[in-house]
Amino acid sequence: MPEPISGKTVAQHNSRESCWIIVHGNVYDITEFLDEHPGGSKIILKYAGKDATQEYDPIHPPNAITDNLPPEKHLGPVDMGTVEKVVVQISDEDKARQARMAARPSLSEILNLHDFEAIAKLVMSEKAWAYYSSAADDEITNRENHAAYHRIWFRPRILRDMTVVDWSTHILGFKSKMPVYITATALGKLGHPDGELNLTRAGAKHGVIQMIPTLASCAFDDIVDAAAPGQVQFLQLYVNKDREVTQRIVQHAEQRGIKALFITVDAPQLGRREKDMRMKFEAEDPDEVTKSGDDVDRSQGAAKAITGFIDPGLKWEDIPWFQSITKMPLILKGVQCWEDALEAYDRGLAGVVLSNHGGRQLDFARSGIEVLVEVVEHLREKRGLTFPNEKFQLFVDGGVRRATDVLKAVALGATAGACHFYFLQLSVAAIFAVMVVNSSFFWMVVMAAVGIGRPFLYAFSAYGVDGVDKALQILHDEFEMNMRLLGAQTIKDVVPDMVDASSIHSHVVNVPGDRLYDSNYESMQHARLREIKAKL
Repeated sequence: MPEPISGKTVAQHNSRESCWIIVHGNVYDITEFLDEHPGGSKIILKYAGKDATQEYDPIHPPNAITDNLPPEKHLGPVDMGTVEKVVVQISDEDKARQARMAARPSLSEILNLHDFEAIAKLVMSEKAWAYYSSAADDEITNRENHAAYHRIWFRPRILRDMTVVDWSTHILGFKSKMPVYITATALGKLGHPDGELNLTRAGAKHGVIQMIPTLASCAFDDIVDAAAPGQVQFLQLYVNKDREVTQRIVQHAEQRGIKALFITVDAPQLGRREKDMRMKFEAEDPDEVTKSGDDVDRSQGAAKAITGFIDPGLKWEDIPWFQSITKMPLILKGVQCWEDALEAYDRGLAGVVLSNHGGRQLDFARSGIEVLVEVVEHLREKRGLTFPNEKFQLFVDGGVRRATDVLKAVALGATAGACHFYFLQLSVAAIFAVMVVNSSFFWMVVMAAVGIGRPFLYAFSAYGVDGVDKALQILHDEFEMNMRLLGAQTIKDVVPDMVDASSIHSHVVNVPGDRLYDSNYESMQHARLREIKAKL
Protein backbone atom coordinates (compact mmCIF):
# COMPACT_ATOMS: atom_id res chain seq x y z
CA MET A 1 0.00 0.00 0.00
CA PRO A 2 1.65 3.29 -1.08
CA GLU A 3 2.20 6.01 1.48
CA PRO A 4 -0.60 8.62 1.22
CA ILE A 5 0.40 11.85 -0.49
CA SER A 6 0.34 14.92 1.70
CA GLY A 7 -2.26 17.54 0.92
CA LYS A 8 0.49 20.14 1.11
CA THR A 9 2.33 18.39 -1.69
CA VAL A 10 -0.80 18.32 -3.83
CA ALA A 11 -1.40 22.02 -3.15
CA GLN A 12 1.94 22.89 -4.78
CA HIS A 13 0.68 21.57 -8.13
CA ASN A 14 -1.90 24.26 -8.72
CA SER A 15 -1.02 25.73 -12.11
CA ARG A 16 -1.38 25.06 -15.82
CA GLU A 17 2.20 23.83 -15.86
CA SER A 18 1.54 21.22 -13.16
CA CYS A 19 -2.05 20.51 -12.27
CA TRP A 20 -3.02 17.85 -9.74
CA ILE A 21 -6.53 17.34 -8.37
CA ILE A 22 -8.10 15.14 -5.71
CA VAL A 23 -11.21 13.09 -6.52
CA HIS A 24 -12.67 10.61 -4.04
CA GLY A 25 -9.53 10.61 -1.92
CA ASN A 26 -7.11 9.93 -4.78
CA VAL A 27 -4.66 12.24 -6.56
CA TYR A 28 -4.52 12.61 -10.35
CA ASP A 29 -2.12 14.51 -12.57
CA ILE A 30 -4.30 16.05 -15.29
CA THR A 31 -1.84 18.59 -16.63
CA GLU A 32 -1.79 17.09 -20.12
CA PHE A 33 -5.59 16.77 -20.15
CA LEU A 34 -6.39 20.41 -19.43
CA ASP A 35 -6.90 21.52 -23.03
CA GLU A 36 -8.80 18.35 -23.93
CA HIS A 37 -11.41 18.71 -21.19
CA PRO A 38 -14.77 19.34 -22.91
CA GLY A 39 -15.78 21.68 -20.10
CA GLY A 40 -12.68 23.82 -20.55
CA SER A 41 -9.55 24.20 -18.47
CA LYS A 42 -10.82 27.02 -16.27
CA ILE A 43 -13.07 24.85 -14.13
CA ILE A 44 -10.23 22.36 -13.56
CA LEU A 45 -7.71 25.05 -12.69
CA LYS A 46 -10.19 26.40 -10.14
CA TYR A 47 -9.63 23.16 -8.21
CA ALA A 48 -5.94 22.65 -9.03
CA GLY A 49 -4.13 21.38 -5.96
CA LYS A 50 -7.45 20.90 -4.16
CA ASP A 51 -10.26 18.42 -3.62
CA ALA A 52 -12.49 18.60 -6.73
CA THR A 53 -14.89 15.81 -5.74
CA GLN A 54 -17.85 18.09 -5.04
CA GLU A 55 -17.64 19.67 -8.51
CA TYR A 56 -16.78 16.39 -10.24
CA ASP A 57 -19.56 14.14 -8.92
CA PRO A 58 -22.75 15.66 -10.38
CA ILE A 59 -21.60 15.82 -14.03
CA HIS A 60 -19.22 12.88 -14.44
CA PRO A 61 -19.82 9.14 -14.25
CA PRO A 62 -17.84 7.82 -11.29
CA ASN A 63 -15.29 6.04 -13.48
CA ALA A 64 -14.75 8.88 -15.96
CA ILE A 65 -11.39 10.00 -14.57
CA THR A 66 -10.01 6.51 -13.97
CA ASP A 67 -11.03 5.29 -17.42
CA ASN A 68 -9.75 8.30 -19.36
CA LEU A 69 -6.46 9.01 -17.62
CA PRO A 70 -3.45 6.74 -18.27
CA PRO A 71 -2.51 4.62 -15.23
CA GLU A 72 0.72 6.56 -14.70
CA LYS A 73 -1.37 9.68 -14.04
CA HIS A 74 -3.05 7.99 -11.07
CA LEU A 75 -0.67 9.18 -8.37
CA GLY A 76 -2.20 7.42 -5.38
CA PRO A 77 -4.27 8.13 -2.25
CA VAL A 78 -4.08 11.40 -0.37
CA ASP A 79 -3.97 12.01 3.37
CA MET A 80 -7.33 13.79 3.59
CA GLY A 81 -6.47 15.11 7.04
CA THR A 82 -3.85 17.35 5.43
CA VAL A 83 -6.00 18.58 2.53
CA GLU A 84 -7.13 22.18 2.61
CA LYS A 85 -10.90 22.38 2.61
CA VAL A 86 -12.47 24.01 -0.44
CA VAL A 87 -14.66 26.90 0.67
CA VAL A 88 -17.84 26.91 -1.38
CA GLN A 89 -19.22 30.39 -1.85
CA ILE A 90 -23.01 30.51 -1.69
CA SER A 91 -24.31 33.01 -4.20
CA ASP A 92 -27.40 35.14 -3.76
CA GLU A 93 -29.13 32.97 -6.37
CA ASP A 94 -28.27 29.82 -4.39
CA LYS A 95 -29.65 31.42 -1.24
CA ALA A 96 -32.86 32.28 -3.08
CA ARG A 97 -33.07 28.76 -4.45
CA GLN A 98 -32.65 27.30 -0.97
CA ALA A 99 -35.46 29.54 0.25
CA ARG A 100 -37.68 28.26 -2.55
CA MET A 101 -36.77 24.69 -1.59
CA ALA A 102 -37.93 25.38 1.96
CA ALA A 103 -41.21 26.74 0.58
CA ARG A 104 -42.10 23.64 -1.47
CA PRO A 105 -45.67 22.41 -1.15
CA SER A 106 -46.14 19.16 0.71
CA LEU A 107 -46.27 15.98 -1.34
CA SER A 108 -49.97 15.70 -0.52
CA GLU A 109 -50.50 18.78 -2.70
CA ILE A 110 -48.75 17.20 -5.70
CA LEU A 111 -51.56 15.85 -7.87
CA ASN A 112 -49.89 14.94 -11.17
CA LEU A 113 -46.51 14.59 -12.89
CA HIS A 114 -46.72 18.14 -14.22
CA ASP A 115 -46.59 19.42 -10.62
CA PHE A 116 -43.17 17.85 -10.05
CA GLU A 117 -41.78 19.64 -13.10
CA ALA A 118 -43.19 22.99 -11.96
CA ILE A 119 -41.57 22.70 -8.53
CA ALA A 120 -38.28 21.28 -9.87
CA LYS A 121 -37.89 24.25 -12.19
CA LEU A 122 -37.98 26.55 -9.16
CA VAL A 123 -35.69 24.61 -6.82
CA MET A 124 -33.03 23.11 -9.14
CA SER A 125 -29.80 24.86 -10.01
CA GLU A 126 -29.83 26.66 -13.35
CA LYS A 127 -27.21 24.27 -14.71
CA ALA A 128 -29.19 21.20 -13.72
CA TRP A 129 -32.47 22.56 -15.09
CA ALA A 130 -30.79 23.50 -18.37
CA TYR A 131 -29.39 20.01 -18.80
CA TYR A 132 -32.55 18.09 -17.87
CA SER A 133 -35.04 20.26 -19.78
CA SER A 134 -33.06 21.11 -22.90
CA ALA A 135 -33.75 19.62 -26.31
CA ALA A 136 -32.51 20.01 -29.88
CA ASP A 137 -32.62 23.23 -31.92
CA ASP A 138 -36.09 24.85 -31.74
CA GLU A 139 -37.34 22.03 -29.49
CA ILE A 140 -40.24 21.27 -31.85
CA THR A 141 -39.85 17.51 -31.41
CA ASN A 142 -39.60 17.87 -27.64
CA ARG A 143 -43.05 19.49 -27.57
CA GLU A 144 -44.45 17.21 -30.29
CA ASN A 145 -43.62 14.12 -28.21
CA HIS A 146 -46.27 15.23 -25.73
CA ALA A 147 -48.67 16.87 -28.18
CA ALA A 148 -48.96 13.72 -30.29
CA TYR A 149 -50.93 12.02 -27.51
CA HIS A 150 -53.55 14.79 -27.78
CA ARG A 151 -54.41 13.62 -31.30
CA ILE A 152 -55.53 10.23 -29.97
CA TRP A 153 -59.01 9.96 -28.45
CA PHE A 154 -60.73 7.23 -26.48
CA ARG A 155 -63.81 5.17 -27.38
CA PRO A 156 -64.76 3.77 -23.94
CA ARG A 157 -66.95 0.68 -23.43
CA ILE A 158 -69.72 0.61 -20.83
CA LEU A 159 -71.71 -1.82 -18.66
CA ARG A 160 -68.83 -4.08 -17.87
CA ASP A 161 -68.03 -5.29 -14.37
CA MET A 162 -65.30 -2.90 -13.22
CA THR A 163 -65.22 -3.99 -9.59
CA VAL A 164 -61.69 -5.31 -9.98
CA VAL A 165 -59.18 -3.98 -12.51
CA ASP A 166 -55.61 -5.19 -13.04
CA TRP A 167 -52.96 -3.20 -14.92
CA SER A 168 -49.99 -5.41 -14.07
CA THR A 169 -48.02 -7.01 -16.88
CA HIS A 170 -44.79 -8.72 -17.87
CA ILE A 171 -41.90 -6.96 -19.60
CA LEU A 172 -39.49 -9.22 -21.46
CA GLY A 173 -40.97 -11.98 -19.34
CA PHE A 174 -40.46 -10.18 -16.04
CA LYS A 175 -43.31 -9.15 -13.76
CA SER A 176 -44.17 -5.45 -13.56
CA LYS A 177 -46.95 -4.01 -11.43
CA MET A 178 -47.77 -1.45 -14.10
CA PRO A 179 -47.04 -1.12 -17.83
CA VAL A 180 -44.22 1.34 -17.29
CA TYR A 181 -40.49 1.22 -16.73
CA ILE A 182 -38.02 3.85 -15.55
CA THR A 183 -36.01 4.72 -18.62
CA ALA A 184 -32.34 5.66 -18.69
CA THR A 185 -31.50 9.31 -18.06
CA ALA A 186 -28.01 10.70 -17.39
CA LEU A 187 -26.47 12.67 -14.53
CA GLY A 188 -28.92 11.99 -11.73
CA LYS A 189 -26.79 13.78 -9.15
CA LEU A 190 -27.34 17.08 -10.90
CA GLY A 191 -30.80 16.96 -9.36
CA HIS A 192 -30.17 15.18 -6.05
CA PRO A 193 -27.13 13.88 -4.12
CA ASP A 194 -28.42 10.29 -4.28
CA GLY A 195 -28.94 10.49 -8.05
CA GLU A 196 -30.15 7.28 -9.68
CA LEU A 197 -30.39 5.48 -6.34
CA ASN A 198 -33.67 7.35 -5.82
CA LEU A 199 -35.05 5.54 -8.86
CA THR A 200 -33.76 2.15 -7.72
CA ARG A 201 -35.34 2.45 -4.31
CA ALA A 202 -38.71 3.70 -5.51
CA GLY A 203 -38.77 1.16 -8.35
CA ALA A 204 -38.27 -1.65 -5.83
CA LYS A 205 -41.15 -0.42 -3.69
CA HIS A 206 -43.56 -0.26 -6.62
CA GLY A 207 -42.42 -3.32 -8.56
CA VAL A 208 -41.31 -1.29 -11.60
CA ILE A 209 -38.25 -2.09 -13.72
CA GLN A 210 -35.34 0.37 -13.84
CA MET A 211 -33.12 0.87 -16.89
CA ILE A 212 -29.64 1.88 -15.70
CA PRO A 213 -27.95 4.53 -17.89
CA THR A 214 -24.36 4.33 -19.11
CA LEU A 215 -23.93 7.94 -17.98
CA ALA A 216 -25.31 7.57 -14.48
CA SER A 217 -23.83 9.80 -11.80
CA CYS A 218 -23.83 6.85 -9.41
CA ALA A 219 -21.50 3.92 -10.00
CA PHE A 220 -23.12 1.02 -11.87
CA ASP A 221 -22.28 -1.46 -9.11
CA ASP A 222 -23.71 0.86 -6.46
CA ILE A 223 -27.02 0.96 -8.34
CA VAL A 224 -27.09 -2.83 -8.70
CA ASP A 225 -26.13 -3.28 -5.05
CA ALA A 226 -29.00 -0.98 -4.01
CA ALA A 227 -31.59 -3.16 -5.75
CA ALA A 228 -33.96 -5.21 -3.64
CA PRO A 229 -33.77 -9.02 -3.87
CA GLY A 230 -35.30 -10.09 -7.15
CA GLN A 231 -35.58 -6.53 -8.48
CA VAL A 232 -35.22 -6.48 -12.27
CA GLN A 233 -32.86 -4.00 -13.94
CA PHE A 234 -31.92 -3.38 -17.57
CA LEU A 235 -28.90 -1.51 -18.96
CA GLN A 236 -28.82 1.28 -21.54
CA LEU A 237 -25.55 1.28 -23.49
CA TYR A 238 -23.70 4.03 -25.31
CA VAL A 239 -21.19 2.17 -27.46
CA ASN A 240 -17.59 3.17 -26.78
CA LYS A 241 -15.15 3.69 -29.65
CA ASP A 242 -12.94 1.21 -27.81
CA ARG A 243 -14.79 -2.07 -28.24
CA GLU A 244 -12.83 -3.68 -25.41
CA VAL A 245 -14.35 -1.12 -23.04
CA THR A 246 -17.82 -1.88 -24.41
CA GLN A 247 -17.32 -5.62 -24.05
CA ARG A 248 -16.14 -5.20 -20.48
CA ILE A 249 -19.21 -3.11 -19.59
CA VAL A 250 -21.67 -5.51 -21.21
CA GLN A 251 -20.22 -8.68 -19.75
CA HIS A 252 -19.86 -7.18 -16.30
CA ALA A 253 -23.52 -6.13 -16.43
CA GLU A 254 -24.56 -9.63 -17.42
CA GLN A 255 -22.52 -11.12 -14.58
CA ARG A 256 -24.24 -8.74 -12.15
CA GLY A 257 -27.66 -9.98 -13.21
CA ILE A 258 -28.80 -7.32 -15.68
CA LYS A 259 -31.62 -8.85 -17.74
CA ALA A 260 -31.56 -6.94 -21.05
CA LEU A 261 -29.30 -4.59 -23.02
CA PHE A 262 -30.71 -1.50 -24.73
CA ILE A 263 -28.18 -0.15 -27.25
CA THR A 264 -28.61 3.55 -28.05
CA VAL A 265 -28.42 4.07 -31.82
CA ASP A 266 -29.68 7.64 -32.34
CA ALA A 267 -26.63 9.55 -31.10
CA PRO A 268 -23.74 9.33 -33.61
CA GLN A 269 -23.33 13.04 -32.86
CA LEU A 270 -24.62 15.10 -29.99
CA GLY A 271 -27.68 17.21 -30.77
CA ARG A 272 -27.52 20.96 -30.22
CA ARG A 273 -29.28 21.48 -26.90
CA GLU A 274 -29.19 25.26 -26.87
CA LYS A 275 -30.47 25.80 -23.32
CA ASP A 276 -27.59 23.69 -22.06
CA MET A 277 -25.17 25.41 -24.45
CA ARG A 278 -26.29 28.89 -23.43
CA MET A 279 -25.84 28.04 -19.78
CA LYS A 280 -22.26 27.03 -20.61
CA PHE A 281 -21.56 30.31 -22.37
CA GLU A 282 -22.95 32.34 -19.49
CA ALA A 283 -20.93 30.34 -16.95
CA GLU A 284 -17.63 30.87 -18.73
CA ASP A 285 -15.44 33.95 -18.96
CA PRO A 286 -15.89 34.98 -22.64
CA ASP A 287 -12.18 35.76 -22.92
CA GLU A 288 -11.38 32.24 -21.67
CA VAL A 289 -13.77 30.68 -24.20
CA THR A 290 -12.47 32.52 -27.22
CA LYS A 291 -8.78 32.90 -26.42
CA SER A 292 -6.44 32.61 -29.36
CA GLY A 293 -5.13 29.16 -30.16
CA ASP A 294 -7.72 27.26 -28.11
CA ASP A 295 -9.44 24.70 -30.32
CA VAL A 296 -11.45 23.09 -27.53
CA ASP A 297 -15.21 23.30 -28.06
CA ARG A 298 -16.60 24.49 -24.73
CA SER A 299 -20.00 25.44 -26.01
CA GLN A 300 -21.95 22.25 -25.45
CA GLY A 301 -22.64 22.43 -21.73
CA ALA A 302 -22.84 19.40 -19.46
CA ALA A 303 -23.85 17.05 -22.27
CA LYS A 304 -20.67 17.57 -24.28
CA ALA A 305 -18.48 16.90 -21.28
CA ILE A 306 -19.67 13.32 -20.91
CA THR A 307 -20.28 11.99 -24.42
CA GLY A 308 -16.96 12.28 -26.26
CA PHE A 309 -16.36 8.52 -26.08
CA ILE A 310 -19.46 7.53 -28.10
CA ASP A 311 -18.68 5.76 -31.39
CA PRO A 312 -20.16 7.60 -34.43
CA GLY A 313 -19.20 4.65 -36.65
CA LEU A 314 -21.68 2.17 -35.14
CA LYS A 315 -23.44 0.28 -37.97
CA TRP A 316 -25.70 -2.66 -38.71
CA GLU A 317 -22.71 -4.88 -39.42
CA ASP A 318 -21.69 -4.55 -35.76
CA ILE A 319 -24.80 -6.39 -34.53
CA PRO A 320 -23.29 -9.91 -34.79
CA TRP A 321 -20.43 -8.80 -32.56
CA PHE A 322 -22.87 -7.73 -29.84
CA GLN A 323 -24.70 -11.01 -30.22
CA SER A 324 -21.41 -12.85 -29.74
CA ILE A 325 -20.45 -11.19 -26.45
CA THR A 326 -23.67 -11.60 -24.46
CA LYS A 327 -26.72 -13.79 -24.07
CA MET A 328 -28.87 -10.89 -22.87
CA PRO A 329 -31.74 -9.83 -25.17
CA LEU A 330 -30.55 -6.96 -27.40
CA ILE A 331 -32.88 -4.04 -28.09
CA LEU A 332 -32.02 -1.01 -30.27
CA LYS A 333 -32.99 2.24 -28.54
CA GLY A 334 -33.72 5.14 -30.88
CA VAL A 335 -35.44 3.60 -33.93
CA GLN A 336 -37.56 6.19 -35.79
CA CYS A 337 -39.07 4.50 -38.85
CA TRP A 338 -40.63 1.16 -39.81
CA GLU A 339 -37.81 0.28 -42.21
CA ASP A 340 -35.24 0.18 -39.39
CA ALA A 341 -37.61 -1.73 -37.14
CA LEU A 342 -37.98 -4.30 -39.88
CA GLU A 343 -34.20 -4.46 -40.32
CA ALA A 344 -33.78 -5.06 -36.59
CA TYR A 345 -36.32 -7.87 -36.74
CA ASP A 346 -34.58 -9.49 -39.70
CA ARG A 347 -31.22 -9.34 -37.92
CA GLY A 348 -32.49 -11.30 -34.95
CA LEU A 349 -32.71 -8.52 -32.37
CA ALA A 350 -35.16 -8.85 -29.52
CA GLY A 351 -36.84 -5.51 -30.23
CA VAL A 352 -36.53 -1.76 -30.64
CA VAL A 353 -37.41 1.36 -28.69
CA LEU A 354 -39.30 3.82 -30.90
CA SER A 355 -37.67 6.95 -29.58
CA ASN A 356 -36.20 10.28 -30.65
CA HIS A 357 -34.06 10.65 -27.51
CA GLY A 358 -36.57 12.88 -25.77
CA GLY A 359 -36.34 15.38 -28.62
CA ARG A 360 -32.67 15.98 -27.81
CA GLN A 361 -31.11 14.82 -31.08
CA LEU A 362 -32.77 15.55 -34.46
CA ASP A 363 -35.42 18.26 -34.33
CA PHE A 364 -38.55 17.50 -36.40
CA ALA A 365 -38.15 13.77 -35.77
CA ARG A 366 -41.61 12.31 -35.23
CA SER A 367 -42.92 11.15 -31.89
CA GLY A 368 -42.52 7.54 -30.84
CA ILE A 369 -46.27 7.07 -30.54
CA GLU A 370 -46.75 8.13 -34.18
CA VAL A 371 -43.98 5.84 -35.39
CA LEU A 372 -45.59 3.01 -33.41
CA VAL A 373 -48.67 3.14 -35.65
CA GLU A 374 -46.73 2.55 -38.86
CA VAL A 375 -44.34 0.00 -37.35
CA VAL A 376 -47.21 -2.16 -36.09
CA GLU A 377 -48.85 -2.03 -39.53
CA HIS A 378 -45.73 -2.96 -41.49
CA LEU A 379 -44.56 -5.68 -39.10
CA ARG A 380 -47.96 -7.29 -39.37
CA GLU A 381 -48.15 -7.01 -43.15
CA LYS A 382 -44.56 -7.88 -44.02
CA ARG A 383 -43.48 -10.28 -41.27
CA GLY A 384 -46.31 -11.05 -38.88
CA LEU A 385 -47.82 -14.01 -40.64
CA THR A 386 -44.51 -15.52 -41.66
CA PHE A 387 -42.73 -16.14 -38.36
CA PRO A 388 -45.03 -17.76 -35.73
CA ASN A 389 -43.65 -18.31 -32.22
CA GLU A 390 -40.84 -15.76 -32.65
CA LYS A 391 -40.88 -12.63 -30.53
CA PHE A 392 -40.03 -9.06 -31.47
CA GLN A 393 -40.66 -6.29 -28.97
CA LEU A 394 -41.42 -2.64 -29.66
CA PHE A 395 -40.99 0.01 -26.98
CA VAL A 396 -41.92 3.69 -27.22
CA ASP A 397 -40.74 6.65 -25.17
CA GLY A 398 -41.04 10.43 -25.06
CA GLY A 399 -43.68 12.86 -23.79
CA VAL A 400 -45.66 10.64 -21.40
CA ARG A 401 -47.23 12.54 -18.52
CA ARG A 402 -50.41 10.57 -17.76
CA ALA A 403 -51.53 6.96 -17.47
CA THR A 404 -53.94 7.77 -20.33
CA ASP A 405 -50.88 8.29 -22.58
CA VAL A 406 -49.74 4.79 -21.73
CA LEU A 407 -53.16 3.26 -22.35
CA LYS A 408 -53.33 4.93 -25.77
CA ALA A 409 -49.99 3.37 -26.67
CA VAL A 410 -51.12 -0.03 -25.46
CA ALA A 411 -54.25 0.13 -27.57
CA LEU A 412 -52.37 1.22 -30.68
CA GLY A 413 -49.83 -1.54 -30.22
CA ALA A 414 -52.57 -4.16 -30.18
CA THR A 415 -53.81 -3.57 -33.71
CA ALA A 416 -53.64 -7.23 -34.74
CA GLY A 417 -54.86 -9.15 -31.77
CA ALA A 418 -54.94 -9.41 -28.00
CA CYS A 419 -52.73 -7.03 -26.07
CA HIS A 420 -50.44 -7.73 -23.16
CA PHE A 421 -48.19 -5.31 -21.36
CA TYR A 422 -44.49 -5.65 -20.97
CA PHE A 423 -43.00 -2.44 -19.75
CA LEU A 424 -43.13 1.33 -19.74
CA GLN A 425 -40.27 3.78 -20.09
CA LEU A 426 -41.58 7.35 -19.92
CA SER A 427 -42.07 6.35 -23.43
CA VAL A 428 -44.36 3.76 -24.77
CA ALA A 429 -43.18 0.28 -25.56
CA ALA A 430 -45.01 -2.29 -27.59
CA ILE A 431 -43.97 -5.92 -27.69
CA PHE A 432 -44.74 -8.02 -30.70
CA ALA A 433 -44.98 -11.78 -30.60
CA VAL A 434 -46.27 -13.89 -33.45
CA MET A 435 -48.40 -16.66 -32.03
CA VAL A 436 -50.31 -19.55 -33.55
CA VAL A 437 -53.99 -19.34 -32.69
CA ASN A 438 -54.79 -22.51 -34.57
CA SER A 439 -53.11 -24.66 -37.18
CA SER A 440 -54.16 -22.50 -40.14
CA PHE A 441 -54.56 -18.93 -38.90
CA PHE A 442 -52.04 -16.55 -37.34
CA TRP A 443 -52.55 -13.54 -35.09
CA MET A 444 -49.94 -11.04 -34.01
CA VAL A 445 -50.15 -10.50 -30.28
CA VAL A 446 -48.74 -7.08 -29.40
CA MET A 447 -47.57 -6.48 -25.88
CA ALA A 448 -47.06 -2.83 -25.08
CA ALA A 449 -45.22 -0.83 -22.46
CA VAL A 450 -44.15 2.77 -22.00
CA GLY A 451 -40.99 4.33 -20.60
CA ILE A 452 -40.84 7.42 -18.39
CA GLY A 453 -37.73 9.54 -17.89
CA ARG A 454 -37.82 13.27 -17.23
CA PRO A 455 -40.83 13.23 -14.84
CA PHE A 456 -38.96 10.96 -12.44
CA LEU A 457 -35.89 13.23 -12.63
CA TYR A 458 -38.05 16.21 -11.69
CA ALA A 459 -39.68 14.21 -8.92
CA PHE A 460 -36.43 13.38 -7.13
CA SER A 461 -34.88 16.77 -7.87
CA ALA A 462 -37.72 18.35 -5.93
CA TYR A 463 -38.43 15.71 -3.27
CA GLY A 464 -35.82 12.94 -3.37
CA VAL A 465 -36.89 9.30 -3.25
CA ASP A 466 -40.24 10.32 -1.73
CA GLY A 467 -40.93 12.26 -4.90
CA VAL A 468 -40.41 9.22 -7.13
CA ASP A 469 -42.53 7.15 -4.75
CA LYS A 470 -45.31 9.72 -5.05
CA ALA A 471 -44.96 9.90 -8.86
CA LEU A 472 -45.38 6.14 -9.17
CA GLN A 473 -48.34 6.20 -6.79
CA ILE A 474 -49.96 8.90 -8.95
CA LEU A 475 -49.58 6.69 -12.01
CA HIS A 476 -50.96 3.74 -10.04
CA ASP A 477 -54.08 5.72 -9.12
CA GLU A 478 -54.50 7.04 -12.67
CA PHE A 479 -54.32 3.52 -14.09
CA GLU A 480 -56.99 2.29 -11.69
CA MET A 481 -59.39 5.13 -12.52
CA ASN A 482 -58.83 5.17 -16.28
CA MET A 483 -59.00 1.39 -16.70
CA ARG A 484 -62.45 1.49 -15.08
CA LEU A 485 -63.62 4.45 -17.17
CA LEU A 486 -62.28 2.88 -20.35
CA GLY A 487 -64.06 -0.40 -19.65
CA ALA A 488 -60.92 -2.57 -19.52
CA GLN A 489 -60.55 -5.08 -16.67
CA THR A 490 -56.97 -6.02 -17.60
CA ILE A 491 -54.31 -4.75 -19.95
CA LYS A 492 -55.25 -7.36 -22.55
CA ASP A 493 -58.67 -5.70 -22.71
CA VAL A 494 -57.14 -2.41 -23.93
CA VAL A 495 -57.74 -3.01 -27.64
CA PRO A 496 -57.52 -0.93 -30.86
CA ASP A 497 -61.26 -0.26 -30.95
CA MET A 498 -60.90 1.76 -27.75
CA VAL A 499 -58.99 4.59 -29.47
CA ASP A 500 -59.42 6.88 -32.46
CA ALA A 501 -55.97 7.69 -33.85
CA SER A 502 -57.11 8.93 -37.25
CA SER A 503 -55.38 12.29 -36.68
CA ILE A 504 -52.06 10.92 -35.41
CA HIS A 505 -50.16 11.99 -38.54
CA SER A 506 -51.32 15.63 -38.39
CA HIS A 507 -48.44 17.96 -37.53
CA VAL A 508 -49.29 21.46 -36.36
CA VAL A 509 -46.62 23.43 -34.52
CA ASN A 510 -47.16 26.15 -31.91
CA VAL A 511 -50.88 25.74 -31.30
CA PRO A 512 -52.34 25.90 -27.78
CA GLY A 513 -52.00 22.51 -26.19
CA ASP A 514 -51.85 21.13 -22.67
CA ARG A 515 -51.86 24.15 -20.36
CA LEU A 516 -50.18 22.24 -17.52
CA TYR A 517 -47.42 21.10 -19.86
CA ASP A 518 -47.11 24.44 -21.66
CA SER A 519 -46.85 26.39 -18.41
CA ASN A 520 -43.82 24.31 -17.43
CA TYR A 521 -42.16 24.57 -20.82
CA GLU A 522 -39.49 27.27 -20.81
CA SER A 523 -39.26 29.00 -24.18
CA MET A 524 -36.02 29.24 -26.10
CA GLN A 525 -34.04 32.45 -25.48
CA HIS A 526 -32.12 34.75 -27.81
CA ALA A 527 -28.48 35.67 -27.25
CA ARG A 528 -28.22 38.52 -24.75
CA LEU A 529 -25.88 41.41 -24.07
CA ARG A 530 -23.18 40.80 -21.53
CA GLU A 531 -23.29 42.82 -18.34
CA ILE A 532 -22.08 46.34 -19.02
CA LYS A 533 -19.40 47.31 -16.54
CA ALA A 534 -18.95 51.00 -15.82
CA LYS A 535 -15.49 52.35 -16.57
CA LEU A 536 -13.72 54.10 -13.73
